[in-house]
Amino acid sequence: MRPSAAAVGEAPPALLMVGNFLSGSTSIRFVCEDLAEGLASAGWSVVTSSSRAGRVLRLADMLATVWARRSEYAAAQVDVYSGPSFVWAESVAALLRSIGKPHALTLHGGNLPEFANRWPRRVRRLLRGADAVTSPSPYLARALAPFRPDVRVIPNPLAISRYPFRLRAGPRPRIVWLRAFHRIYRPELAPAVLAEVLSKHPDATLTMIGPDKGDGSLAQTRAAAAAAGVADRVTILGAVPKKDVPGVLAGGEIFLNTTDVDNTPVSVLEAMACGLCVVTTDAGGIPDLAANGDNALVVPRGDPRALAAAVVRAVDDARLSARISRGGRAKAEQCDFPRVLDAWRTLLGEIASGAGATPGAPA
Repeated sequence: MRPSAAAVGEAPPALLMVGNFLSGSTSIRFVCEDLAEGLASAGWSVVTSSSRAGRVLRLADMLATVWARRSEYAAAQVDVYSGPSFVWAESVAALLRSIGKPHALTLHGGNLPEFANRWPRRVRRLLRGADAVTSPSPYLARALAPFRPDVRVIPNPLAISRYPFRLRAGPRPRIVWLRAFHRIYRPELAPAVLAEVLSKHPDATLTMIGPDKGDGSLAQTRAAAAAAGVADRVTILGAVPKKDVPGVLAGGEIFLNTTDVDNTPVSVLEAMACGLCVVTTDAGGIPDLAANGDNALVVPRGDPRALAAAVVRAVDDARLSARISRGGRAKAEQCDFPRVLDAWRTLLGEIASGAGATPGAPA
């Protein structure tokens, strides 16, 4: 068995990356797009799929790319999500196995453990058929260990140099919320949090940023702001391009994460990188990312009063907020792109050269 390209300094193998490459047609940029750009800039030949809108067209394009461009890549990396999107991971992985292409799977989304418990045979079959499985968080690695015990944790990459740091010590109550308007992220809680904070700090404001996912959450959030009497203190910007996120965050002091379901949210890492004081729920994999009192304030999910109390603590306690601000930046630096890229280069070089291991046959 020859050693991996990453180990001996050879030209890296050509790679197929399968995931949601949708930023050209939507305002959402997925992690796979940043990773593909980083690998390409490091000398990899990268084929990507798919940028097609609509699940059916996207799946068709993924399968067509796997087959039609099979002579152009030595290995593949496939993103895995729960729900209907799980089907394209299954379909793509089956085709890759049939044509003898080694592949790694990358787990995403806080709902994946629940999905795995509902469909254990499907998840076990998919994960055990891969040459390697990765997760951006220890949370998913632990949750999916019964289905694949050797999941490697490789954090989501972040280009730290793009996020200017400013220490928040005794920050003003300028609250920023940055997620998609979707029910799993509980955006309607943010106005309730603001209403509580205003009783202590009458100058508090809330800026909400993110695309509308069309499930009614945006309208519900507007209604919640009106009902709480804080509509005039809430600014909803909608989606912003990825390149503008550091600038938008720079104007905030407190980052509010209200989610009920989560894994390792890039938005939280981005806020940490900029030095905002993160106030977040304890959903999913967030406790692996956010250490209460060290780099964030972490409270039980679904409790706007607890979130508001944490915001007030950060504003009122300059020593605490400074510690959180510095700790957040240090945490984000652990995910700086060169570190993460080295881990991916090693892993993908291994599976392309046949060094990856597949534990056990599919169930």
